[in-house]
Amino acid sequence: MVKKLLKSSVIHFFLITVAVTCLFPLYWMLRCSVMTNDTIYTNQSLLPPVFILDNYREAWQSGNFGVYFINSIVYTGATVFGIVLVSSLAAFAFSRLRFPGRNILFLMFVAAMMIPLPGSFVPLVVLMNKLGLADSRLGYILCMINVGLSLSILLLKTFFDKMPSDLEDAARIDGCSKLAIWWNVALPLARPAIAVIVIFNSLNVWNEYLLAKLLLTKETLMPLQVGILNFQGASMAKDHILMAGLTITTIPIIIIYLIMQKHIIKGLASGAVKG
Repeated sequence: MVKKLLKSSVIHFFLITVAVTCLFPLYWMLRCSVMTNDTIYTNQSLLPPVFILDNYREAWQSGNFGVYFINSIVYTGATVFGIVLVSSLAAFAFSRLRFPGRNILFLMFVAAMMIPLPGSFVPLVVLMNKLGLADSRLGYILCMINVGLSLSILLLKTFFDKMPSDLEDAARIDGCSKLAIWWNVALPLARPAIAVIVIFNSLNVWNEYLLAKLLLTKETLMPLQVGILNFQGASMAKDHILMAGLTITTIPIIIIYLIMQKHIIKGLASGAVKG
């Protein structure tokens, strides 16, 4: 009992230390976002002496964070929706359908994961220029959907391969078509995998910077990460406003994670029972 208690205490102490190490920078960012620029460096207490919420208003207006924030919301929502839709259909076809060239096509998607992301940006920019979609929201969204497809298809195909065939047979007996089986059976069972895909791709799109700089030139089309860098360069002495802007950019991702975290821990069996 003593040995087990000691082992449990060491593990919990290690996990708590890691959690504090990860959360403390976020707390410090939140703390600095409600202080004046001078007190950030002079007051080292954990709690700010005065909460100045006006920093968020100034960051939203003077830093033009409102435009950047809406752009990133549109890009993230449209891209994640497109990735989930296309990758789930493709993964279901690779897993449950039989057609010529199926394995070759799937290997091509897997092989695309070995190409570094920056290496794929130049062909995407050239393609968007030839299609006339450069410097547009649609072109940027299509490029980001392309970036997230390979891993999403691989995850969902692995999940669909484990789907009991009895569920598919029962749905077919009830008169469901292939699309109906995908919608009513496969997708509900794949909610844990879809949650991982949503979180991973939301982070990827929300934090994307390089492709936006290559593809977009209009200031009104830029996402948040480009806006943060522009604001940092223009306001080097306003660290409290910059921290307020960074806090604004962090909130949506935290909300998405809190919404999706319960689905990640759900297993395949629980999804089948609930379905």
